[in-house]
Amino acid sequence: MPDSNSLVLEVFRQDNGLKMSLYGRNELVSTLRHYNYFQASFSDIDRLREDISFLLNRADNLGNLEAGLYAKLKRDGQLLWNYLLSRQIKERLKSSSACNLTLSIDEELIGIPWELLHDGTDFLCLKYSLGRLVRTGEDCPRARYRGSTPIPRMLILANPTNDLRGAYSEGITIRNQFDRKRNDIRIDFKSTYIDKMYVKKNIGDYDIVHYAGHCEFAGDDPKNCGWVLSDGKFNPEDVLALSSSLTFPSLLFSNSCYSAITSADYHERAYSFASAFLFSGVRHFIGTTQKVQDSTSLAFAREFYERLLRGLTVGESMRLARQKLIDSQGSSSIHWASYLLYGDPNFALFSKPAHKQPIAPPKPNFFTRMVSARFLAPLSIILLCFFLHAWLPSVNPSVYFLFARSQKLFLKGDNQAVIGMTKSIIDKEPSFLPAYPLIADTYQRMGDKDNALKYYFEYIMLSDKQNDKHNLASAYIGIGWVYYLQGDYDKAFDYYNKGLILAKSNKDSMNEADVMGKMAVWQMDKKNYDLALELLTKSSEINRANIGSYRHKYNLACDYFNIGLLFSEKGDYPAARKFYDKSFKLFESMKLRHELSDYYFNIGEIYLFQKEYSKALDSYQKGLSIDLSLGHKPNIAGDYNMIGELYAEIDDRLKAEDYFRKAAAVSEEISFRPEIAFAHYNLGVLYKNWGKKNKARENLRIAQEIFRSINLQKYREIQQELLNLSSS
Repeated sequence: MPDSNSLVLEVFRQDNGLKMSLYGRNELVSTLRHYNYFQASFSDIDRLREDISFLLNRADNLGNLEAGLYAKLKRDGQLLWNYLLSRQIKERLKSSSACNLTLSIDEELIGIPWELLHDGTDFLCLKYSLGRLVRTGEDCPRARYRGSTPIPRMLILANPTNDLRGAYSEGITIRNQFDRKRNDIRIDFKSTYIDKMYVKKNIGDYDIVHYAGHCEFAGDDPKNCGWVLSDGKFNPEDVLALSSSLTFPSLLFSNSCYSAITSADYHERAYSFASAFLFSGVRHFIGTTQKVQDSTSLAFAREFYERLLRGLTVGESMRLARQKLIDSQGSSSIHWASYLLYGDPNFALFSKPAHKQPIAPPKPNFFTRMVSARFLAPLSIILLCFFLHAWLPSVNPSVYFLFARSQKLFLKGDNQAVIGMTKSIIDKEPSFLPAYPLIADTYQRMGDKDNALKYYFEYIMLSDKQNDKHNLASAYIGIGWVYYLQGDYDKAFDYYNKGLILAKSNKDSMNEADVMGKMAVWQMDKKNYDLALELLTKSSEINRANIGSYRHKYNLACDYFNIGLLFSEKGDYPAARKFYDKSFKLFESMKLRHELSDYYFNIGEIYLFQKEYSKALDSYQKGLSIDLSLGHKPNIAGDYNMIGELYAEIDDRLKAEDYFRKAAAVSEEISFRPEIAFAHYNLGVLYKNWGKKNKARENLRIAQEIFRSINLQKYREIQQELLNLSSS
């Protein structure tokens, strides 16, 4: 009988040998099935298992094995191939044209790395889409299996302990990856401070759960393994306790590092956690057996879901994700061997499209460079309010009067009055959307990022509730801006991207132009000047075509400002001046004082580069005067840093020290991490040049600790500065 496209390999342990059978899933199963009995040397199998475990744990942080060790891994895999399988089984597996292989094994055999059996040509998990089914003699609870649903639901749990930026980025990336399937699947995303009660209450409501965070295995006690949440571990006992009342997801992907697993029974320990889910009704469990680098786990998950979305089976999606890691990192980077699938590899969640779908390009991984100059695109959310005021209805007419007054007070810099009035508006009319970005921007100007985010997230919730896509896109962009100013660049880009997707789908040219301008500043931070100019060109074209709109006119002024910034970065100061002046004329005509402050500082920086120090200082003082009158604390912190840099360049150390200390004080008052880092970095360099080594080290180390999480390039620069200090 010809091979099926899907094979099943059954292996039982019996006495001192193994019974096994290999057959196609679509073959007619007769009353009698032929088994091969194979005499096995379990002592040799155990030694090979230990050798493979030892080799896998010899990999470096990037998963790389030395050439000799990788060759040994293949040899051990070939020996296991010979020790575990009968001649007839090996011949059929080698010659089969089947794609999928379901491995049905006894619980006693789970510790064997079946995926790494090598037939002389390839590893089993690379040749076949491989999944494990495990037979157990344990008395397990009666599982409740989830049936098919018209529109599947997915829950993404990312960075529950709020200390893994890579896990957060992974969750955001996967959520965005599923966005184009939003008509076919509903996605819920939960991040930071996820407790056990949240998981217990919600895990039963979803068809797919993806977990990105810590997962621990401690000793041989299965009670000590599980997901690390904000209030403790979600362990196998918790899972089993829920099994009698909940219907668990069909697919659970636990993409977490098992960093404590070092012994030969690493597969068994992995299974102890997976088994709790499988006993409880999870049909497919994906997990890792080793510590995996953040970028690798993200790459694997992204490729897995990309294939799953295109209608491929779980097993084939796993195999292609392994192959993707090999193609990008090389086969000797053995992170591809870390992943296991428990469950039927033939399962497909999504149907294949009728026509070929293009693969979406992966999201760029941004590493943003911070500079001491103020490379900040002007805040524009306040202008949104003028646009919204014209059409947004309100039950209470007095709301409009209060809102108009609060706008005027914002422009004057009376921040406390703005907050009082906008809170009054929200109390009277909670559905009045323009109040939320106004109060959020006011808190941001005062340096209170927590309240700024609070009101922006309320803005998201209410916009979504009212199905107001324009305001929802504006809210995403505003949140991205707050995160950007705080140096949380991954989150900023994610919210920008969300806003861009929504604006484009809604044909919202205003928000599309706004977010492209902010993304252009992102690209400048990466020195991708061509891409930044392309974004600004598109944005300015949209705004020029709608110049009659007040908001588009404002956005065009921002475009000119950012193009000037781009030319300044490239050292073309005449071109930079030309575009800065264009933006100045538009901002001045609209009487926007905050934006004029940014203009004065960026023009002053050009004077500084050209060593026209008196003109630079005069321009800086004009900008500082505006920021002080507005109570704009984040800007004031940056102002002091820039003025300090000017005095440092002209070797007026006392004045430079004074301004850097002012910058540090204001930044620390509002927990403005990027400027705290720059203030201490500037002080460290100043003290180094001054010959005060101890003070230099103290300040450089403070800056280094902050830059570790927001700017790796600057972190490494400071590391070198400290080494130079030690050797001098």
